[in-house]
Amino acid sequence: VQLQASGGGLVQAGGSLRLSCAASRSRFKINDMGWYRQAPGKQRELVAIITDGGSTKYAESVEGRFFISRDYAKDTVYLQMNSLKPEDTAVYYCNVEGTYYGRTYVRTYWGQGTQVTVSS
Repeated sequence: VQLQASGGGLVQAGGSLRLSCAASRSRFKINDMGWYRQAPGKQRELVAIITDGGSTKYAESVEGRFFISRDYAKDTVYLQMNSLKPEDTAVYYCNVEGTYYGRTYVRTYWGQGTQVTVSS
């Protein structure tokens, strides 16, 4: 499984960005897709996830500002980020979890990360 993320950049506080992450897979069933972020000097943290059934979960810090969606036909997950704040500055990583056909072991794959910088 390979993940290709895009959409990061520099934006002023209050602005918006949309991240995309496309998965390339073979004989792998994707269950959850999500976004994590890691700011300098901090641990990687969950931003949002979306399950195979479409349920979503958000970090409290982004609830109501960020929205995760998924295109099942394209194996792509999106993160619409609105009302951005300087504290949202981080490298954002996409993530998928799933299983290979005929297997039960859940595997996790990460994208390469995309930088989001919010200026005050």
